[in-house]
Amino acid sequence: MLTAETLFKAKIVYLILSSDTTQALELLSEHYHVVTPKLKVGMPKGHSKNPGCYVSTSKRIHVAHREMLSNVHVILHEFYHHLRRVKNEQGGIEKYADGFAKDYLDAYKKVASNAT
Repeated sequence: MLTAETLFKAKIVYLILSSDTTQALELLSEHYHVVTPKLKVGMPKGHSKNPGCYVSTSKRIHVAHREMLSNVHVILHEFYHHLRRVKNEQGGIEKYADGFAKDYLDAYKKVASNAT
């Protein structure tokens, strides 16, 4: 049986894949009761080799290229860092940010497999 949480996570992934990343971030922020991060194409100085990064002072998720706006792993990974910082916790280590993104992707796969 699919839970409401699984369906929510699958919807977030679907929105990102559909290039509606702004709406996905708004829904995530509402869900976790945090301010919605801003999005920017282009990396800050010193991060040009990364596909994405989160800058806590501006509450902004940066992505290297426009195509990254529909990269589920990158967007959710960086949102995890936003979530941790806004809640006055440490930024979170990379493996937890990866796990957060993987959890959403797994929910999407589960919903997709039940649809067929």
